[in-house]
Amino acid sequence: MSVIKVMDEILANKIAAGEVVEKCASVVKELVENSIDAGASEIKVLLIDSGTREIKVVDNGKGMDEADAVLSFSRHATSKIISEDDLYNLNTLGFRGEALASIAAVSRVDLKTCAKDVGTHVVIDGGKILEVSKGDARVGTIITVSELFYNTPARLKHMKSLYTELANITDYMNKLALSHPDIRFILQNNDNIILRTDGSGNLLKVIQSIYGNSVTRKMVPVKGENADYEISGYISLPEVHRSSRNNMITIVNGRVVRNSDINRTINEAYHSYKPDNRYPITVLNITVDPSVIDVNIHPTKMDIKFSKMDTLLELVSSLIINKISNRNLIPEVEVKKETQKTVERPKYIEQVIKLDLNESVIEDVPLPEEEVIVNDDIISDDEEYNSSTELMHEMYPVGLVHGTYIVLENENGMYLMDLHAAKERCNYERFKEAMGKPNIASTALLFPVTIELSSDDYIILKEHLNLFTDLKFKVEEFGINSIIVKEHPTWLPTNNLEDSIRTIIDVIIKEKEFSIEKFNEKVAMMMSCKHAVRANTHLTIEDIRDLVEDLRKCKNPFNCPHGRPTTIFYSNYDLEKLFKRSGFDMKK
Repeated sequence: MSVIKVMDEILANKIAAGEVVEKCASVVKELVENSIDAGASEIKVLLIDSGTREIKVVDNGKGMDEADAVLSFSRHATSKIISEDDLYNLNTLGFRGEALASIAAVSRVDLKTCAKDVGTHVVIDGGKILEVSKGDARVGTIITVSELFYNTPARLKHMKSLYTELANITDYMNKLALSHPDIRFILQNNDNIILRTDGSGNLLKVIQSIYGNSVTRKMVPVKGENADYEISGYISLPEVHRSSRNNMITIVNGRVVRNSDINRTINEAYHSYKPDNRYPITVLNITVDPSVIDVNIHPTKMDIKFSKMDTLLELVSSLIINKISNRNLIPEVEVKKETQKTVERPKYIEQVIKLDLNESVIEDVPLPEEEVIVNDDIISDDEEYNSSTELMHEMYPVGLVHGTYIVLENENGMYLMDLHAAKERCNYERFKEAMGKPNIASTALLFPVTIELSSDDYIILKEHLNLFTDLKFKVEEFGINSIIVKEHPTWLPTNNLEDSIRTIIDVIIKEKEFSIEKFNEKVAMMMSCKHAVRANTHLTIEDIRDLVEDLRKCKNPFNCPHGRPTTIFYSNYDLEKLFKRSGFDMKK
């Protein structure tokens, strides 16, 4: 008797749902992507209790006739690909034909759709079709998914809190809105509007609706191309950063994707302009021939492979570096305006579906539009500095506060400079430049320095002793687990010489994947910090003037090697506001 049997279709769909439908956000993702593929220009997502009770998606796409509406819930049923060749020329977000069947298998679904003159109403419970009838004659689709995972208790038990589910949905809808600024999106939970975009095609307006005006003012446009890729979008100034990589958004041919190589390249382009454990806000739209990429890696279709990754990473890196390296990056301390009495805005009223096929599917009660500043106050290319000029304006020292912060001024306002961070940046660029020169001079030590190590550290060091030779050290083995240093490069500070040598040894020992570039970088960073001026150090005005001039000559005078700002700025106007002099005659 045979023990191998073909699974029941509903059971197979429940198993498939384990990969396709992980949480409420998975359902929203699949349904909204279907609306986009259907050519919708307006999409509204209505949630009850963060989608745990109900998810409703309303669109004005092309809709379906009765036969397609029923067939769409069959496994591997799709209108988006026909042959194997179509896999290598995908122009839609969905194509696998698994989503609707998987969602229907673990929920209750109510579908109302219409392509032409006659609408269709389909009701499904746990994968079983209960009703197929005539529906409203309006072009578009309304699909309602309720009681998700009601028939899979194990999955239901592992649902996250309402806040977590809502955060996941909001995060994905934000990214989807950024990838399609030409579509009007509305996200609503329990009658509260969370996201609203106008579908005007202005990406900066979408960024403003998600991140607010303060961040939007500090976004700069990027645009470039090579033989394989075109890139456009916005990146934040280095002073704007977040604690996670989640705000580094990559969009490929309209699809939001994840790619660790692209994220790493973006982060490295900001290196030393921000703290290493913080990440910028970026929205990069990448356009490429579909044959160059592969999105058929995972059912979520968020992972992607590129066949020409090197040229893409090089383009991404150069675009970002060029944008931030020739710009004044001194953060300005903004004095917030006095809070005014807020007027509560009326909420959206439930949408009214019109039967006139020529009208919009979604109609809301008219509301006064919020002011969105995207042209006047946003940073533009005109503010970039020519690379032949000094990046930092001339500033005149006034004094020193607590032996830590230098006070400076010019006609624009007042500056505060971190003494240690400024000296650290000067040291870093000096050390890195010296280490990159093959003809570094060396000097002999009158009293050679002996360094003793543990046996395991000594073994690692011996493997890379050539690095010391390249840096113009003269090093020899000396007894057991020890070396003796007889010469050192002239750029190495002579105070605390042994400590400096041990710093270089520590970098060699801790480096797992070794490269000369990373080695030089880490040595320069550690050396610059150890030999920077400490806090509570007394400096004369002449000392301060020399330090400021040295800093102004740096390639990046705005941050220490670890990404902390060297200088912050108070404009004359902000100073007046702080002292309540704004609007008054300064002579009073």
